[in-house]
Amino acid sequence: MNLLSFHVFFQCKRWNGSVGASVIRDFRGAMVGRADKGLVMTTGTFTTDARKEATRHGAPAIDLVDGETLCELLKGLEIGVSIQKVEHVLVEQRVFLEF
Repeated sequence: MNLLSFHVFFQCKRWNGSVGASVIRDFRGAMVGRADKGLVMTTGTFTTDARKEATRHGAPAIDLVDGETLCELLKGLEIGVSIQKVEHVLVEQRVFLEF
């Protein structure tokens, strides 16, 4: 049983920095003729040029999911994450100096 009626290729990057346009171009080159849709996910971010390349007119579209979006998706779906609320207390020293 197929869940999707089209082929999707995906690539995941565990990066601290930014994924550039060349990565998107290389990925598209690997998927052209073999998939209808592409998805690139990263723990980092995408450069502006990478975002432009992913939506370039006349080329198969590639969806991009950066680290922040990935965290929000996992949080919303409650997959592999826990949420901790932290109270942060600041002491106003000037108040205590007046005594």
